[in-house]
Parts: sequence; C-alpha cells; structure tokens
Amino acid sequence: MAGGGPHGRTERRSPGELESEVLTALWSTERPLTPAEIQLEIGGGLAYNTVHTILKRLYDKGLVLREVDGRRGAYRPAKDAAELTAQAMRDALDRGPDPIAVLRRFVTGLSPEEEHALRELLARGPA
Repeated sequence: MAGGGPHGRTERRSPGELESEVLTALWSTERPLTPAEIQLEIGGGLAYNTVHTILKRLYDKGLVLREVDGRRGAYRPAKDAAELTAQAMRDALDRGPDPIAVLRRFVTGLSPEEEHALRELLARGPA
C-alpha cells in the first residue's frame, strides 16, 4: 500500500502497478539489483517481503532472471522495456477477433511523430 488517502487511509496501487515499478527500477540500471536495492529505489514504504513477492511473481512469469551470488539473489529484467511492450501489443492483437481493426484504431491515435516513425519503419521493411 502506498500514499495517504482521505481520513488517513492508505491507497492501494492498481493491479500490476507494483510489477511495473519493479521492472522500471531494474531497467534503470545496467546491473542486477537485490530486493533491498529495489525496495530503496521504489520507496513508498514497501516492505521487503512485498518486494520479494513481486520479484517471485515476475520470475515465475519469465519477466526477470535471478542471479545468485552467495546467499543473496539479484534480479535483472529478462527483456528490455521495448521488447516487453512489443510482446504485449502482439498478445493484444492475437486475442482480438479482428487484428486489422485494432491496428486501424491504434494508428489513428498516434502522434505525428509516432506516425512518422512508423512510416519510416514500414518503408525500411523487416529488420
């Protein structure tokens, strides 16, 4: 739980928000981080056990890799942010009944800069 709400109550993070915060902390460095280092990076009064539980869930999903150094485990992301986002987009397209309609809707919401980048990528062809 994080942040103080009205009447002194704490507000809950939305589902997946803690996982995103942990991944962001891992993406912000070139080296694996221990749960204690991640706890400091995220802040917000999270308990060490909470961070450890999130890391276990991410590990079970294949989103982080664990490196053991003596008794301490350190974690690093299995994929960079762009890879993970691209996979999520691909998964979303595969779930829907009409992926072309989804792509049309997606493209109409792009900023001019994003549209320009997409046009350049499509003109170059597969990498």
